Amino acid sequence: MRPLTEEETRLLFEKIAKYIGENLQLLVDRPDGTYCFRLHNDRVYSVSEMILKLAANISGDKLVSLGTCSGKFTKTHKFRLHVTALDYLPGAEQSFLYGNHVLKYGLGRITENTSQYQGVVVYSMADVPLGFGVAAKSTQDCRKVDPMAIVVFHQANIGEYVRHEETLT
Repeated sequence: MRPLTEEETRLLFEKIAKYIGENLQLLVDRPDGTYCFRLHNDRVYSVSEMILKLAANISGDKLVSLGTCSGKFTKTHKFRLHVTALDYLPGAEQSFLYGNHVLKYGLGRITENTSQYQGVVVYSMADVPLGFGVAAKSTQDCRKVDPMAIVVFHQANIGEYVRHEETLT
């Protein structure tokens, strides 16, 4: 197990930034302690410094896993996120990817003059398209509703192929 090189760190942060935007610092400086990223067998692990110190007594060939696996580097040296990295997504984005409707508290921005029942594309805060929906409220209504009110009805998202893999043709 070793620290990431500058190039590996850049690739990791670029990939994660596509999903969580400028909240990258929150991955390292967390309220429950300081975390760091380590590479072991082409996999990148997010691990607390306390656990890292304890793991220093275990030889690398005996170590199977450590912390949370964020993803892995391919043979062509591209970084691929693992599903275990979902914990780092903002709650509303993760909820939408699980097939739930978008609530007002999870609405970051909305196009002006969106009418009720108009088809919409749902984006993450980092401008990554997450899926399709139907506006449950108009732009003007969204400004006045309760934070727990549904503002976008879920239609489809990029995670559906995983949840419905056996029924896809």
